[in-house]
Amino acid sequence: MTPGPTASPLAPPPTFQHLSLAGGIRAAMHRAPDKLACRHRDRTRTYRELLERIDRVTAGLAAGLGLRPGQHGAIVGKNSIEYLEIVLGASQAGVALATVNPRLSLPEIVAICDDAEARVIFADPESATALRDAALAAKPLIIAIGPELEAWLARATPASQVPLVREWDAFTIPYTSGTTGKPKGVLVPHRSRILTLFGMAVEYGCYAPDDRFLAIAPMCHGAGMIFSLAPVFFGGYAEIMDRFDPEEVLERLGGQHITGFFGVPTHFHALLAASAPALAGSRNAPLKAVISNAAALPQAMKERLVAHFGPGLLHETYGSTEAGIVANLRPPDQLRKLQCVGQPFPCTEVEVRRQDGTLCGPDEVGELFSRSPYLFNGYWGRPQETAESFRDGWVTVGDLARRDGEGYLYIVDRLKDMVISGGVNIYPREVEEVIVQHPGVVEAAVIGIPDEKWGEALKAFVVPRAGADVGADELLAFLASRIARMKLPKQVEFIGQIPRNANGKVLKTALRARN
Repeated sequence: MTPGPTASPLAPPPTFQHLSLAGGIRAAMHRAPDKLACRHRDRTRTYRELLERIDRVTAGLAAGLGLRPGQHGAIVGKNSIEYLEIVLGASQAGVALATVNPRLSLPEIVAICDDAEARVIFADPESATALRDAALAAKPLIIAIGPELEAWLARATPASQVPLVREWDAFTIPYTSGTTGKPKGVLVPHRSRILTLFGMAVEYGCYAPDDRFLAIAPMCHGAGMIFSLAPVFFGGYAEIMDRFDPEEVLERLGGQHITGFFGVPTHFHALLAASAPALAGSRNAPLKAVISNAAALPQAMKERLVAHFGPGLLHETYGSTEAGIVANLRPPDQLRKLQCVGQPFPCTEVEVRRQDGTLCGPDEVGELFSRSPYLFNGYWGRPQETAESFRDGWVTVGDLARRDGEGYLYIVDRLKDMVISGGVNIYPREVEEVIVQHPGVVEAAVIGIPDEKWGEALKAFVVPRAGADVGADELLAFLASRIARMKLPKQVEFIGQIPRNANGKVLKTALRARN
């Protein structure tokens, strides 16, 4: 028999359809157009309204500004419905946005926008005003979120067809600091985030169309974005908050029929410290899942959370912007597996390796590698750093871990000296480089120290210049004008010299031993 014609191995089958975040919401809209999709303060969107505005953002960027797939923009703003609309509309146009933390200083924001080669910047009014006076390299169009955005959207006419965006193209570009202290753009593809959403729906059980999720984490962070987006992607409801107020969160948990929420340990610390009436009002909330991420939950806090919200709810998730969600400690194991981050996430393989690449045995500490459909594409414009993160399709962010006899993971330390404070990644070298700009300082070393509220806080060891009269308050005031408030050390100790080894490397272990 003569074989028939075969398709090229590079050609997709005729039924193939690229996955996209906006496409998922379009499907949810067709299911229930007039269903309420989200609320922020006193403003709401039905699925029909949400998709119409997403399509206007796409048209405004593609037809209005002439941006093409593969070009970039940026967004600098607090949580809002508009934030989701802008990010989704831009991604549907093939324009990945750098999601910039509005709490950063203006020079830090400018550096990220310049690095991303942003052609357009959407920003809160205060940030928009400051950015218009800044010397941005690409001279991007700056659109203030508010009346200016609404006027821009009103001029946009949605097209009958949206641009073709491949599922492996970048969805967003969240930024994380590198070992040099300079920000790195993480290219996060549509495919990785969509498959992460399906894994979350399976693992957490709070993302069905009838679920109502409370979105409190900043959307500028990878986790804040994905946990806020998930309920809308699956046809549910998202209650969006633009600032964290523990009493208000507890009130909404008790009165808005919320079935799931995500937070970082700092959030949970504040919630458990709230007034007795506020805590009592949230005790019988119809929750299906309480999810923690970004930093380790102290075991004592886990026990208090389980006691307050009830058993069968708490998940502790481990991951990174680069690798996505890697592991999850499910509710039945929270009080059984101490200081543990659980088992690999669905569709995820995990290995703990020695320095020579061989696999570690049970309870042996090594570098953690993962392989899954959730991985990032690489760092924008940084091929060397990208190559250092990948090993034959596996990715590492430099965390040290061990695996027990049952296959449960424990994060032991970091190969790099990153500090996680309040769920935010802070790199000491970046802070050190600013400290030594002070004329009265010779050198400095920054470490993370345990902090009950923030998980970790920064402590700076500073060697003053001979004859200089510099104090902690003056130094912190100097830093406050140059770096974000969240990066300011909580403690400053002046010492005679920084301990170093024979090669001149700072011995941060010796500094930690002083505490």
